[in-house]
Amino acid sequence: MGVERAVTRWHIQQQQIQQEITTLEAKLAATRNEQETADIRRQLSGVRKKLLALGPCPKPMMG
Repeated sequence: MGVERAVTRWHIQQQQIQQEITTLEAKLAATRNEQETADIRRQLSGVRKKLLALGPCPKPMMG
């Protein structure tokens, strides 16, 4: 059961990070201010690093 929890946790974290990336990309597209654009790009870079740090799923989904 521990592996299933790890896989479920990974999928939830991955979905949250993907949603955050989508939100930041939408903000970036809507922003005209250079300062805000730089700030959003910095945040986006940090979130993408979190996604890379999350790594691959601990165990492939069965099915």
